[in-house]
Amino acid sequence: LFLVTVIIPFDGHFLPNEVPELTLMQNSTHSLPDLTIKLFDSNNNTVRPQLLPNRTPQKYTLKLKQLEATDSGTWRCHIHADSPPINHNIFFDVKVLGFQNAELERKYAAVGSAVTLSWHLNFHQIKWNKDFTGQLNWAHHESAAAHKLLDFNVTAQGHRHKLRKNSSFQLEVSERKSKSTVEVKLPKVHFNYSGQYVCQLMYKGKHTESKIELVVMKVSANPAGPLLRGTKTTLTCQVSSPLPANAHLLWERVNGTQRDTKQSKQNEASVEVNVSAAGIWNCHLIENNYQKISLHYPVEEAPAWISYVVIGASVGGSVLVLGLACLCIISGVRWQQRRRRARRMVRARQYLLENKTCQCHQ
Repeated sequence: LFLVTVIIPFDGHFLPNEVPELTLMQNSTHSLPDLTIKLFDSNNNTVRPQLLPNRTPQKYTLKLKQLEATDSGTWRCHIHADSPPINHNIFFDVKVLGFQNAELERKYAAVGSAVTLSWHLNFHQIKWNKDFTGQLNWAHHESAAAHKLLDFNVTAQGHRHKLRKNSSFQLEVSERKSKSTVEVKLPKVHFNYSGQYVCQLMYKGKHTESKIELVVMKVSANPAGPLLRGTKTTLTCQVSSPLPANAHLLWERVNGTQRDTKQSKQNEASVEVNVSAAGIWNCHLIENNYQKISLHYPVEEAPAWISYVVIGASVGGSVLVLGLACLCIISGVRWQQRRRRARRMVRARQYLLENKTCQCHQ
């Protein structure tokens, strides 16, 4: 009789990037054979495990490869021996909990718009049947402190429970989607909502995560308000972080010419255009020649009477300033004259007293 047992930790449940160890135990009524072991993953690709040095005739310990979510499925362990002749397959399940969108994703939103952030988990797909927890964090940038937005947990039966943590964000947690999807909605995006939103899954003291970077765009004018005749305003289109090399900002005037456009330079986070006439200007965020989001800014011309009022006020103000300046000068001259007259009178009195002169009135 010959018996081989395969032992895999955590009942085959892992997170991405883990490197589990597989143990083979053999028992025989006769002498134990020297086994040759071959390993195949769920895609039937050959895996070359590392045989750890603590091998004994009864025990083989194999260090598998670094796991990915796509490695979930049934693995095959093939054992072979010449004497006694053994040629046998042992099957075991590996389940790697993770995200269908594990890579960094970038989303764009305009100030005041709504945006939905989604993370698709694979626990239903791989028939994961263990409890695990998760949370959603936000950080303004990669090196900034993280703020917890949401806690959730999933039971072994696949039931999900959520607990909202941070009330400073206008955050809506969707319950309509599949239980395998973590989805939150920002109904009105603010410029300071930009940053990295990180969904983490925790199991047995380890974690895996998936990030969505939210880039927010806004437009403004300086000075703001209607454009006065003969003046200019500067329109600024700005995003919350520098754009990648394959993206740029573009100002263009509606129904304008090629001259009425301006594009940001590579890796810049803003672009400005000087405007001297009324019209509608659109700012586009373009990535890989595809328009992601747009914002428009209408430049309105001030009514003529406002221009006349402003000109009149400017002229009146200038006249008033000039009049006040003249008044100050005249007052200053008169004050100087009074001071000189007073000094002459003081010197005259001193002179009369020193010479004891008496003046008589006739």
